[in-house]
Amino acid sequence: QVQLVESGGGLVQAGGSLRLSCAASESIFRFNSMGWYRQAPGKQRELVATLTTGGSLNYADSVKGRFTISRDNIKNTVYLQMNSLKPEDTAVYFCNLDGWYGYWGQGTQVTVSS
Repeated sequence: QVQLVESGGGLVQAGGSLRLSCAASESIFRFNSMGWYRQAPGKQRELVATLTTGGSLNYADSVKGRFTISRDNIKNTVYLQMNSLKPEDTAVYFCNLDGWYGYWGQGTQVTVSS
């Protein structure tokens, strides 16, 4: 079973940037999609961004224009570049392969201070 390890979270001031990384234990070529989700305290987990192997992109309305998902097939790594961060972006961010019933990482905390 593929293992996913996220990194790059932390504390940042509003307006700042972070880049999250998700390293997979095997080739990501065989997965149909890869993505990032987040869960804030007291809220349900929600989609942030997804990228299919065909190159289709999908972003939550709340992050469009600020976040960018990308992948490095050689490094088997998925990235989430987050710019212009807002306090409401504070959450645990999870890496995912193949959607809700696929594979999940353990999550990395992102905290944006005002």
